[in-house]
Amino acid sequence: MTETRTLVVEREINHPVEKVWRALTQPALLEEWLMKTDFEPKAGKPFQFRSTPMPQWDGIIHCEVLDITPMTRLSYKWGSMGLETVVTWTLTPAGKGVVLRMEQAGFPTGAGTDQYYTGATYGWQKFFGGLEALLARVA
Repeated sequence: MTETRTLVVEREINHPVEKVWRALTQPALLEEWLMKTDFEPKAGKPFQFRSTPMPQWDGIIHCEVLDITPMTRLSYKWGSMGLETVVTWTLTPAGKGVVLRMEQAGFPTGAGTDQYYTGATYGWQKFFGGLEALLARVA
């Protein structure tokens, strides 16, 4: 059995849970802070995120919705560059807002694999910044 590790990003966001949920599940909003997508909030539904292709990467992330509990939890497969992980979003009401937790599980450990975890760590920090900016300007 191969050991894996999980990346966790957690933020308290001072916006209603409904607003944060829309930003996680509506394709037009996802495109503003994450990537272009054909996401539909239905368990078992495959979808893609699309970004600008780069050397060694076609810019496509292949996904499939695994679980969706409105306003509470969303998880999906996230496959790119031969690596498949699972992204899980958890929303927990807190004060006037929500604690938003993102876990991306399944990063391999061992020689030559750190670039995946390091790249995801950088990417999710950037994405969370985009999400917070979006939430600050949309109703």
